[in-house]
Amino acid sequence: MIDSRSELWRRKGAMLAAAGLLVLSGAALATTQSQQRQQGRNANQAAKHEARTGKVDCRAANQKSNSQCRQDKRGTKQEGRQQKRDIKY
Repeated sequence: MIDSRSELWRRKGAMLAAAGLLVLSGAALATTQSQQRQQGRNANQAAKHEARTGKVDCRAANQKSNSQCRQDKRGTKQEGRQQKRDIKY
């Protein structure tokens, strides 16, 4: 009877250790994904800001028509979206 109790405790200990490692690995994965999402958002927001200022500068300099400035802005934003995808995936 004593041997079976010690075996039972040993099994419970092993199960708890395995569960703890599983939880910790999941938490580490979630943290990594969170950091990737944050970096992606930062890249996307930076591209949006760059696109806005680029369009304002383009229109102020009157180098191109409004539609050409708008296309430049769209291209800049699309590049930011691609950077975000590259970071996340």
